[in-house]
Amino acid sequence: MSRAAIIGGGLAGCEAAWQAAERGADVLLYEMRPKAMTPAHRSDRLAELVCSNSLKSESLSSAHGLLKEEMRRLGSLIISCAEQARVPAGQALAVDRDLFAAVVTERIETHARIEVRREEVDEIPASRPLVIATGPLTSDALAADVSRLTGAAHLYFYDAIAPSVEAGSIELDLCFLASRYDKGAGYINCPLTRDEYLAFREALLSAQKAPLHEFERDARFFEGCLPVEELAARGPRTLAFGPMKPVGLLDPHTGRRPFAVVQLRQENLEGTIYGLVGFQTRLAWPEQKRVFSMIPGLARARFLRFGQVHRNTYLDSPRLLHPTLQLRSDPGLFFAGQLTGVEGYAESAAAGLVAGINAARIARGEEAISLPKETMIGALLDYVANASALPFQPMNANFGLLPPLAPPERRDVLKREKLAERALAALETLRI
Repeated sequence: MSRAAIIGGGLAGCEAAWQAAERGADVLLYEMRPKAMTPAHRSDRLAELVCSNSLKSESLSSAHGLLKEEMRRLGSLIISCAEQARVPAGQALAVDRDLFAAVVTERIETHARIEVRREEVDEIPASRPLVIATGPLTSDALAADVSRLTGAAHLYFYDAIAPSVEAGSIELDLCFLASRYDKGAGYINCPLTRDEYLAFREALLSAQKAPLHEFERDARFFEGCLPVEELAARGPRTLAFGPMKPVGLLDPHTGRRPFAVVQLRQENLEGTIYGLVGFQTRLAWPEQKRVFSMIPGLARARFLRFGQVHRNTYLDSPRLLHPTLQLRSDPGLFFAGQLTGVEGYAESAAAGLVAGINAARIARGEEAISLPKETMIGALLDYVANASALPFQPMNANFGLLPPLAPPERRDVLKREKLAERALAALETLRI
């Protein structure tokens, strides 16, 4: 009888457990919550989302849309549950956080081949195959054991969570509902004039930040998830070309494009909670209320969750892992999720999907497989295992990871369509 163990009940761990069980392995899934909590989690539910509620675009002309379609075709648990917990978000796949975690938990706990064991694992078990998917908030004890095994100190960066507000406290008469270029509804837009924008930026720059722990002093933020105050410090117009960009939007009150805009995205099915899109922050909580209340429409906002920063941990994966996510020095041991250096919800789950498939294959006495580099999943994991740039940095799904087309395509939209078509065709050749 084939067996596999998974450590970590987040997106990657749940996906890995599901894939291994669906392929005939008896799976033991360890999750330390609620006996031991992390600085970011609130509940004991599996696959709890602690940052945004969005898994990003579903369009096949986007890298994230292609990634999710590949996962869908491979039988992804996380994508299936996200679709079940969907909330309106234009072309994006966004979810009701609580419903999503509840659905994943129910699916995992009722699977005939999966046993969930609620206990902390503080050292790497001897059993193989084993998948470690403990995420960016890996406990100190297990992180130390991983470091001992790999012989490499962990790198780290900081992930900042955006605040959420109560929908009924938003002054909607000062806002408008739209998505960029009219691609569906789902966003409340708070427009700012030039003077409002500059005053807001100055308030961000002068606001007090939450103190870091002593071991967090050397802050290295992931470029794809910078705190809004870090962006503001990079230049007068950085925010206006970043999370506050007004492109594709017309303010119906003026008939013109705003100078800048803050978008709020629905976070639950009832539409009672909205999150500030791209507004990850480490400002002190009283400062968040003061500064973000300067945004038109949020002067009376009731904040349901304030932003915060927590340390993320990841491996020096190009030195340690194969594209199969096997440890080079121990082929029965796999790593998955953000611990490998992928960044993003879907990316983490995709890594778990591959690790779970390969754990089941190893349990059956078969060889692990790598997905074709022409696929978004295969290209992302090839980057994780073979990135040459130093220091190694986490990576989101993006078309730049894929091998170029031959001959090169000049039109960007058509190029993305052809890359997606090639990726899905490559996926169909797999027999797993």
